[in-house]
Amino acid sequence: MDKKELIEFEEMIKDLFLDKKIRSPVHLSNGNEEELIRIFKKIKKDDWVFSTHRSHYHALLKGIDKNWLKNEILNNRSIHIINKEHNFFSSAIMGGILPIALGVALAMHREKSENWVWVFVGDMTSTMGVFHECIKYASSVYGLHINFVVEDNGLSIKSPTEKVWGKYDSVYIYRYKYKSVYPHQGCGEWVIF
Repeated sequence: MDKKELIEFEEMIKDLFLDKKIRSPVHLSNGNEEELIRIFKKIKKDDWVFSTHRSHYHALLKGIDKNWLKNEILNNRSIHIINKEHNFFSSAIMGGILPIALGVALAMHREKSENWVWVFVGDMTSTMGVFHECIKYASSVYGLHINFVVEDNGLSIKSPTEKVWGKYDSVYIYRYKYKSVYPHQGCGEWVIF
């Protein structure tokens, strides 16, 4: 799937949301297509992907059929996309996806699997203790096949992340920055007072 197709999918979901066809929260992506396409070229078919409430791009790039995904969103599961056939799991619980991804990576390690786990989080989640504990456990205790990807749009909902939480980096973390087009939830426009 290319950048144009990703954007068109989110625009379609935005229109469905505005037409009140989707009755639950949706968290749209835009502005991070190129970076995600680059990352997903490294993700193999049998690797696991654990995603956040902003999971549409991840699901599509993992190979999930866009019509299946659209149906899940129309059935109010936008922020809880689960597809075992594609080893894909998302959760809206901030930081909640991390221990699940770590557990799958540990199970794969015990089975001597060569596959990897990729877990995506936002910049605010990367400031949480559970994030750091999972990295410490995965890297220093077991050397698990797990990559942590921080999607950094510079905002913790609406607050500037770096201003609120400070700045740091680690060799075990992929981090990329992008400018978010959509607000935290829904598809409205930013209003500055």
